Formats: sequence, structure tokens, C-alpha cells
Amino acid sequence: MNRNDVFDVLNKPYSQELLARDVTRLAYVGKDGTPRAIPIAFAWNGSTIVMSTAKNSQKLAALRANPAVALTIDTEVHPPKILLIRGVAELDYVDGIPDEYLQMTSSYEMTAEQRVEWEAEVRSLYHDGMVRIVVTPTWAKLIDFETTLPSAVEELMLKREERQHA
Repeated sequence: MNRNDVFDVLNKPYSQELLARDVTRLAYVGKDGTPRAIPIAFAWNGSTIVMSTAKNSQKLAALRANPAVALTIDTEVHPPKILLIRGVAELDYVDGIPDEYLQMTSSYEMTAEQRVEWEAEVRSLYHDGMVRIVVTPTWAKLIDFETTLPSAVEELMLKREERQHA
């Protein structure tokens, strides 16, 4: 998939709605060679997906060894909207708290007082900094069950149509 095709998918209205959410599922290969899929907060900046983690996180060693990742962002309603993304993770060690980390939790339901307390806790906990996990999408697919379906379902529908017309 070329870069323009990827961004054509990511610029669709449903994709933009999904990219405005707070949580994605990050899939990567652990150091022991087994797969991992974890929920993680993220921010979309128009060209990359940025996640943040602690400097002592075990996923960092795994991502250094194998930076290939997959992301899933979806809804909890029927029919679901699902955005699938693949890319390569780059690790960016930063002092302090990345702006994206504070941004990506902005839609969580908390009062102004709770937000102040949460931010103070974050700054206290990550006082020596964090690591930004930056993913540039190299492949993307939107499944909205209106205009796009999973490829296996599309194939089954085509076979069903062929049977009905035979």
C-alpha cells in the first residue's frame, strides 16, 4: 500500500472519528517471540500515532528488537467501525511528560479537580520522563460495515452471489 492510499483511508470521515478516540490496541511481538496486544492511550497528529509509556516498560525492549506493530481502533456499537493500521514504531525518549500524553486523555470523563489531581500524579510518577512510541502508518483499512467489510466476508458474499446466480 503506498503512502497516498494509506492517507486516503485515514482521511475518511469514519477514520477521522476513530483517530479522535483515546484508546487503541497495540499489537507487537514480545521479547520471547509471543504476540502481545495491549490497550494504550494515543494521539493522532495528522501523520503519526503517538503513544507514551514509562522508560522501564518491557514493551520498549520488544519494540527495539522488532518495531513492526499493528493497531486497532474501534467502537463498541453495532455495527462497529474498525480502523486497522500497520506501521513501524520509533522510540523517542523525552524529559518530562510528552504533550501528547496529556492530550490523549482529554476526553476521559473527569472533573476539573480530578484532572488537576491526575496531572499532578502523572508528573510525580514520570518525573524522569517517558518514551514516545511514534508509529507512521504504512497500511490502513477501515471497516464500517456500510461501504467496507472484512475481506473474508466480502469473499463469502461474492461466493453466495455466484451460487444464487448459478
